[in-house]
Amino acid sequence: MARRRGFFAEVQHQAKVAEQRQQAALRQQSQAVKRAESAQRAAERAQVAASRASEQDRKRLEREAAQAHAAARQAEAEEMTAELHEKYTVLDGILSATLDVDDYVDLESLRAVATHPPFAREDLRLPIPAPAPIPDPVLPAKREPDAVKGVFGRKQKAADAAAAAEQQYATDYWAWKAAVDELPARRAAQEAQHADAERARKAALEAALAQYESESAARVKEVADQNESLDQLIAGLGYGTVDAVQEYVSIVLANSVYPEWFTVSHSATFEPATAELTLRVLVPGPDSVPAIKSYKYTKATDEITPVASTQKEAKDRYAGIVHNTALRSLHEVFEADRRGLIKSISLELGTETISPATGQPTYVPFVAVAASREQFELLDLSAIVPAATLEHLGAAVSKNPYGLVPAVAGGVRRAR
Repeated sequence: MARRRGFFAEVQHQAKVAEQRQQAALRQQSQAVKRAESAQRAAERAQVAASRASEQDRKRLEREAAQAHAAARQAEAEEMTAELHEKYTVLDGILSATLDVDDYVDLESLRAVATHPPFAREDLRLPIPAPAPIPDPVLPAKREPDAVKGVFGRKQKAADAAAAAEQQYATDYWAWKAAVDELPARRAAQEAQHADAERARKAALEAALAQYESESAARVKEVADQNESLDQLIAGLGYGTVDAVQEYVSIVLANSVYPEWFTVSHSATFEPATAELTLRVLVPGPDSVPAIKSYKYTKATDEITPVASTQKEAKDRYAGIVHNTALRSLHEVFEADRRGLIKSISLELGTETISPATGQPTYVPFVAVAASREQFELLDLSAIVPAATLEHLGAAVSKNPYGLVPAVAGGVRRAR
């Protein structure tokens, strides 16, 4: 069973995977934009041509449209082939891709710094504006009596009008007096309501700040704990402790990201008495590699179909992937271990699959090799034939990994 990645190894792995996904998404987006723009231009040209065409030009335009469709489908098949070959280029370059990369991991680069999001309730810091004061009511004015009309009873009418004016003034005055008398209570209520709202705001601000400070303290503690673990790892690596060496190797190999569609996993154990690292590498089975040479468009059926690779091509490609992955794993560990804590590596590489005989999960080893640091550092990996190099190292290698034929482990020589 593969040993689970440690915290720092998982952080490195996820960062590399995210970077890989982002680059793939950008490539796909760029290709999609180009295809969409090309199709849009073709459609616009066809629309303009159709609007200008006379009846006798219809058949010609239809023929041209059919030719354009066939050309587009042919281009689609070629693009699918190009994408397939790009996959093969990545797989074939599994070893060469790492040779220009320094696999050493500076553990100090993994030191974390606590970062905090902005305080989400800045609005609570602003005092609630005081309400506009209730104005004093305007003292009513006594209005003049209504003018008397008519000839008869003018004196009585004038007296009634004067009495009505007095009565209206008295009513207005007492209403004003009541409003004036109520004014202190209304103003006090308004001030109390504003004070209650301010107290509620301050209480909400205090609670929000307390929560924010608590969450910030938790983030600081998490980072402090992480950095403390990093300090322990650095110190342990300085002493060459088993756990520290294994964790560092895990970080190095987690930093080595393979294509998402070809996931490679590693597990390692370190024996301090012999300074030997036992490394197990799991690769996807042969069915993970398309056995396709190219894609072909057939105009008569308007279909795009795959052209199968030859059996030899499929076998050679998968065997090359197996050999390159084994050597890449050895190279990355030895190169990353600048202090030379690991003197030799005993590596086994294989795949997990379903046994055709039992129908049960089974493990098939493809490569078993042991190499010392001195022996491996003499190799120029940029100029080798991987199968020959494994033979030179005395490895036991499957004669047909593509056919899930296991390596014969008894033939492997120990590291010298």
